[in-house]
Amino acid sequence: MNKILVTLKKEPMLTASVLAAIAALIITPPSVKLVSDIDWHTLAALFMMLTVLEGFKKENIFQPLLKAAGKITTMAGLSCFLVFSVFFTSMFVTNDVSLIIFVPLTIILFKTADKEKYILPVITMENIAAVRGSLLTPFGSPQNLFIFSQSGVSALRFIRYMFPIWIISGVLLVVFVLFLYRKDLREKAVISPDAFDDGKTHNKLLRIIYIVLFLIVIITIVSRTGFWWVSAAVIAVTVLIADRKTLAKTDYVLLFTFLCFFVFSSSIASNESISNALSDAVAGGEYIWGILLSQAISNVPASIVLYGFAENRGALIYGLDTAGLCSLIGSLASVINYRIYVREYPENGKKFIKVFTLISLAFFAFVVIPGYLLSRNQM
Repeated sequence: MNKILVTLKKEPMLTASVLAAIAALIITPPSVKLVSDIDWHTLAALFMMLTVLEGFKKENIFQPLLKAAGKITTMAGLSCFLVFSVFFTSMFVTNDVSLIIFVPLTIILFKTADKEKYILPVITMENIAAVRGSLLTPFGSPQNLFIFSQSGVSALRFIRYMFPIWIISGVLLVVFVLFLYRKDLREKAVISPDAFDDGKTHNKLLRIIYIVLFLIVIITIVSRTGFWWVSAAVIAVTVLIADRKTLAKTDYVLLFTFLCFFVFSSSIASNESISNALSDAVAGGEYIWGILLSQAISNVPASIVLYGFAENRGALIYGLDTAGLCSLIGSLASVINYRIYVREYPENGKKFIKVFTLISLAFFAFVVIPGYLLSRNQM
């Protein structure tokens, strides 16, 4: 019991989801239909992705990419490399995993080069890159995965719909990086080769296994096969046999948080009076609702709560993927970034929030109107 209480205290999002589920079950008593209404397909896809990407982190599969950074000689070039490494990898390994890979590396590299003054603005831009890069693909973030699974649109149609705002975001990131180094675009970066060595011996066979499993996850998600449960079983059994410690490290807290919000959403939707009120309020204002509700409960749970009441799912996903630019709580990826930084600089928590908020809101100011105009089209 004490372990449960400690976990709930450490994970406010989990606590909020549990309380929301309990409240919803009180309002609408549970039934057999509730079990069938839970999106087990999305939960299975999320489990597969989280498990395989945990293996990616453990085996440092992106090490060759990281070593390429050592050949860059200017701070502007190095920052662009790191920011766009996050931007592009987040499309495939999710926004939070890309930050877990590149933010610690950024801190190490900039400390090695004696350029710590740039750490906060650059990792903030990496955060923006994670949020905006991941929006292009159905599996770039948990909310994308959920809405893609529910919507029935093809992966190609999803990508085409998200492409304009993705391009705008990429161009703006270049402008932001160049603005940071506007006083000297040729400022030197001297990086020690030892900065890229994590000191661990990696298993080549495990690397191959995780890459194959990752391809299985992508095929399962994109194809929408009815045999998703087979893929989930294959991945669970394979990792259990080949690398069981990684299976134990899967983010089950996030999975249970999703489950609780599914219970909340399904229970609320089953209550006719509440459902009608929310439908009237959300319909036509999905973009704004996605942004605003995410500031209270983050964009992942907001996607689950709002989807059932949205008429324009494209506007909703645009709002959810823009929400992470408004505040720290708007995206779980931002919270992860904060945690990584304060572990290294525990005295600078307030400074992180200040710098993060200023830069993110500046970026938000440039994309919020184009995002709104583009979101008026149906996905």
